[in-house]
Amino acid sequence: MYRKTKLSEQDIESIRKLASDKRFLLGFSDDPPIANDLYTILDKLEIILLEIPIEAESEKPAFSAVILYSEEGRECLVFIGLNTADYYDKQIFAIAHELFHFFTKTGSHLSRQDGQESDLVEAKANWFAAEFLLPEEVLKRCVFEEFKSYSLQSIPTKVLFRFIARLHCTWWLPYRSLVKRLWEIAAITKTQYQELYGIDERDRNGEYFRIGRSTLRDVFLKLNTTTKTTGSSPKAIETILRNFEDNLIDEDACISMLGQFGKCPADYGYDCDSNRIDCTYMLK
Repeated sequence: MYRKTKLSEQDIESIRKLASDKRFLLGFSDDPPIANDLYTILDKLEIILLEIPIEAESEKPAFSAVILYSEEGRECLVFIGLNTADYYDKQIFAIAHELFHFFTKTGSHLSRQDGQESDLVEAKANWFAAEFLLPEEVLKRCVFEEFKSYSLQSIPTKVLFRFIARLHCTWWLPYRSLVKRLWEIAAITKTQYQELYGIDERDRNGEYFRIGRSTLRDVFLKLNTTTKTTGSSPKAIETILRNFEDNLIDEDACISMLGQFGKCPADYGYDCDSNRIDCTYMLK
């Protein structure tokens, strides 16, 4: 039997406040979608993003994302490793999830694709990610503006699919996260939740996928694509190079970090004698 959450009302209110405060401090009100700005947000927070596709091995799910801290002299470098073998909308959610661990200083952490909802801290991180990307009050307003009611109990499934697809393409939360959010704000019944949550939303021949593809084709297909990219933002590379130039990290550390992206100091005009070091083990 599905339970809405194991979190207390006090926990939830604290997470709502944290998400709202952080959005405001980062220059966002509650209204605009911020998923497309997450990479800029990471730059503002001086978090280095590492994008690496790592497929699942056997029945053990691959990680979704990991946050790592590296002490180099007096400098603390923060990394988020993102598994780009996952769907793009889940990558967005995973980054927001890791931001909870960053903001609450829970230390280095690895999250799995299965969500680990049985863990209290993981449940908080998931709630924060959903609230950070789509605030509850905004979702309630979207529901009311669309249906002139806060209850969707009498709304046909096809209509709900169209509504969720538009939310999906606007706010970039995964389909199942949106269904869960609607259940958490009591907009849909338990029966509706089970029906909506039980479909295969990635089935390209399924009803929801066809509706989503007809809503905003390019955005919807992007969200439902496993990007499998490798790399990082140019600013992250620049941070590594500046830390090397300022003697905050040594040559081996610089080679190791750049090697994560298939690059080396020589690519940027430096002549280093050390062998390149493969540090993909950090993300396994």
